[in-house]
Amino acid sequence: MSDTVVTPTGLEGDGPQSPIEILKARLKQLRRSDSGMLPIIIGLVILGAYFEIRSSTFLSAGNITNLFIQSTVFILLGLAEIWLLLLGDIDLSSGWIAAVGAAVGSILLDSNYKWPWWAALLLAVLATTAIGAIQGGITIALKVPSFIVTLGGSLFWEGVAIWLIDGQNNGGAIAINNKVLYGIANLDLSTTFTWIVSLVSAAAMSLLIFNKDRGRRSSGLDSVSIYETIIKVAALFALAVVLVLIFNTDRSHFAVIEGMPYAVPLVAVVLAVFSFILARTKPGRYLYAIGGNVEAARRSGISVNGYRLLAFALSGLTAGIAGLVYASENGVADSIPGGTLVLFAVAAAVIGGTSLFGGRGRMINALIGGLVIATIYNGMALISLSASVELMVTGLVLVAAIAIDSLARRGAAKLAGS
Repeated sequence: MSDTVVTPTGLEGDGPQSPIEILKARLKQLRRSDSGMLPIIIGLVILGAYFEIRSSTFLSAGNITNLFIQSTVFILLGLAEIWLLLLGDIDLSSGWIAAVGAAVGSILLDSNYKWPWWAALLLAVLATTAIGAIQGGITIALKVPSFIVTLGGSLFWEGVAIWLIDGQNNGGAIAINNKVLYGIANLDLSTTFTWIVSLVSAAAMSLLIFNKDRGRRSSGLDSVSIYETIIKVAALFALAVVLVLIFNTDRSHFAVIEGMPYAVPLVAVVLAVFSFILARTKPGRYLYAIGGNVEAARRSGISVNGYRLLAFALSGLTAGIAGLVYASENGVADSIPGGTLVLFAVAAAVIGGTSLFGGRGRMINALIGGLVIATIYNGMALISLSASVELMVTGLVLVAAIAIDSLARRGAAKLAGS
């Protein structure tokens, strides 16, 4: 009898496979609806190609950099939603929580108060963290769906944000004059630091990929060929080099503007920390367990309510960061469209591959989904389509992502039953 172990991915577990065998296994995964983010990435490439055909400026260095800046708020709000979507919950107020965070930070940095930048920004995110925890506490205590509580919260926190901004007697807008807050979306790293940050990040991610794949190979349960690991690492470094070349291209005809915007490494750090929490810590594992089967998690001794409260608090914290980035990008804290932003937040998470039914998703899903939404809006603006068309297309993309999620769950259920 052969000692070869056939793994769930269709790859053998007793040694390296050829690139052809890897391709066959991945095609088999696609037929089983185990496609991961591949369809979304392919869709993102198709969108980029279409917009480049329609407008030759789409893939210019200046526009690609601008697209990354535009995507940061969508990505961060998507991260905020993922904390709750993993549990089967949702936050319909995250856009307005972000607005409150932007208002608090901007007011404290205003000339009337002159707080140190670190204290003002810290208090802003602490305030939004507390808001998230309050809404989570109400949801748990009253045993009502988070949909209802956060729907009411969206109205309440919208009023709070408007009251905070209008109460400064400045015409309903607070200009961002602090260099640190303004610089998040409007200032850039030097070209040298852009290379350093990008290559160090690629090396760190490559190390994580190598260790993870090596662990899967040694376990024999879900083997990944060494060839596939090499392809992943090579692709990662190639992407890092391409992005550096884009960021370090002079993007202005009047002055030298080059380097990576500070918003990009900020999002990368938040994404890395949150991904580590979900993948490598006990709270992360428990959140997945609760989202997969809440009753089984409770019977196994997990403090379900405690970890749900933690997820709401982390969602509020992330929304606060998103609000500060949004204010920085616009150069002013004013009437943030919180209702629209929360829809984009859910869309970013779901389009990237996070399930609305709980138990499945990763933080990187928000990165892919946020880039898709930013690409749609950036590209449609370049080809001069109306805002109404932009909203309709985004809605269709969201419905398509939900359909893919539903089909994937059905495929997994059929495999489990066979």
